[in-house]
Amino acid sequence: MPRNAGGGEPKTFRDRIEIFGLTDVGRVREHNEDAIGSDPDHGFVVLADGMGGHRGGEVASAITVSTVLETLADRLKTINSGDIDEESGYHLESIAVHEAVIEANEAVFASSSENAQYQGMGTTVVVLLFHDQHMTVAHVGDSRLYRYRDGVLEQMTRDHSLMQELVDRGFYTDDQARNSTNKNLVTRAIGVDPSVEIDILEDAVEADDIYLLCSDGLTDMLKDDVIRNTINDNSDDLEKIASELIRQSNESGGNDNISAILARPGKSMATGNGLFSRFFGLSS
Repeated sequence: MPRNAGGGEPKTFRDRIEIFGLTDVGRVREHNEDAIGSDPDHGFVVLADGMGGHRGGEVASAITVSTVLETLADRLKTINSGDIDEESGYHLESIAVHEAVIEANEAVFASSSENAQYQGMGTTVVVLLFHDQHMTVAHVGDSRLYRYRDGVLEQMTRDHSLMQELVDRGFYTDDQARNSTNKNLVTRAIGVDPSVEIDILEDAVEADDIYLLCSDGLTDMLKDDVIRNTINDNSDDLEKIASELIRQSNESGGNDNISAILARPGKSMATGNGLFSRFFGLSS
């Protein structure tokens, strides 16, 4: 997986967090518009699922992943781990993640504005950062973060999609939404507008947590119970989990590009309890 190669002394996260990711074109699409990346030294991973004609989706997701990798690594080098932003009450690491996603939005929007063939391109994004016995996730769109803890799979992000809004309002059940032809219409995306609203969640990390970042090419093909069982049956091998999720998605149709990143923090990263959780959404 690609990672930031910037200078400076590496942090200790490389030995404290296990990471493995795969991306696959699927069985229908000609090009892979997903992009994934990781920075083991600074303890974060990023996934983007692009959209747009003339390979614009590939460009948008690639810009987003590279911008987040570079910007967030630079921001983290200036932060004292555990410090709190006085104005918002959140860890400075969460503010840094938010700033990195803002930079990605501006970079994709600028590229779209300057290149006629890429006008209107955009991408989802989900970023997971570990810090000070906590995790921060930032996301825009319908790519997801799941957490597997004590045999339970929980979706940590909420889709920014038209269908999710209709489910929230009671017009559709989850099963009806899953079978809808309009389920992939997103209501937020990176690079479509000069600014974007970004959801940020902070939570405590527990020993033996497994985190899954994935594009909708996986979740459209596999129900949550299949994802849970796959993680449960292969919980000692992140590479096997990722490979199995990709394989099963393709066997179920492979209608879109499929990407999965697994991350497991070591016991030194864990607080031992899950009583801490904070959420906020900000516009850039």
